[in-house]
Amino acid sequence: MTEIRAYRDTDADSWLRCRLLSFFGTEYYDDVVVKRPVFENPAYRLVAVDDDTVVGLMDVEIFTDRATIDVLAVHPDHQRRGVATQLLEAVRPRLQVDVLDAWTRGDASANDWYQRSGFTENFRYLHVYKSPQDDASGFSTPDGLGQPVTAFMHAPIALEAAMRERFSRVHVCRQYVLPL
Repeated sequence: MTEIRAYRDTDADSWLRCRLLSFFGTEYYDDVVVKRPVFENPAYRLVAVDDDTVVGLMDVEIFTDRATIDVLAVHPDHQRRGVATQLLEAVRPRLQVDVLDAWTRGDASANDWYQRSGFTENFRYLHVYKSPQDDASGFSTPDGLGQPVTAFMHAPIALEAAMRERFSRVHVCRQYVLPL
């Protein structure tokens, strides 16, 4: 039976493994952290635990005008069992703001879940990666450094065709919002 509860410091290793494995098969596959992020603002940090192992996690940072899902992840062995929905249902009553938002890329399962959960898409922009194979012309670096090997950039959605023509890795990043 999966228990939804507040994150504990003793969950750290299990939290990291769950996040890593859940992102591995997605467009966020290289968004690796080796230490749990710390928030500047208040946050709800929930975990779904099965046999003392974190199988799902949701961190929601609270701002004055909204709350933002910073991370939502479900271990691959526990996906499609309602864990993400249980986490969302557990955090919603705690939120004292009018809007909950989240950002995700093009993974169909994530986008479908947000839409099924009542979120609507509000905004899009691009995550653009310059890889070693991509042309480095137009990039500049501080004195003493060579041409960039890799880079991560944001671009407006209107430049999608041009970015896809020039760079091998381009993702559409979507903001979803849920009125509370």
